[in-house]
Amino acid sequence: MSNEERPVDEQLENEAVEEQLEAAGSTETPESGDLAEQLALAQEEAAKYKDQFIRSEAEMANLRRRVEKDVENAHKFGQEKISKELLSVADNLERAILASDSDSAEVIALKEGVKLTLKGLLDVFAKFNINAVDPQGEPFDPQLHQAMSMVENPDVEPNTVIAVMQKGYTLYDRLIRPAMVMVSKGGEKSTTIDEKA
Repeated sequence: MSNEERPVDEQLENEAVEEQLEAAGSTETPESGDLAEQLALAQEEAAKYKDQFIRSEAEMANLRRRVEKDVENAHKFGQEKISKELLSVADNLERAILASDSDSAEVIALKEGVKLTLKGLLDVFAKFNINAVDPQGEPFDPQLHQAMSMVENPDVEPNTVIAVMQKGYTLYDRLIRPAMVMVSKGGEKSTTIDEKA
């Protein structure tokens, strides 16, 4: 369709728009300093928004990691309360084994049953990452052990666990009960001086 075939109103409208654009272009010539200032402001604002975006992305990544860690800890340590309660059952089974020292057939059969029950319970503990802390002969560690008493013993290094009164337990390396122990404080040793040295 040529210009002649278009409706007259549309031709007039297009011509009017072209005239307005030409007039606006001829009367308003922006200064180059004004454009540079606008460009600098726009770049500054863009940099500000980019910084906000990067910060919010970092904050969201940190939040995601925290939530994942919280969920992981909830899965790992959600069983901590029941684990603590089951520890007394294991203690009682161990005491029953130690107390049954009779040679009668009934007691021996009962003792074997208690040993199997204890083994089953300890297998469940292992399955759920509940590990015993039995520090006999190891150096005293206040993060894992609770000293019930100190005994002079010149045969052992000071601060060595010489007796375990009650085993401790950890759940995924987190202490749920400290081992109750007796610790050596070292006795008076006869000191001899090597005069040849």
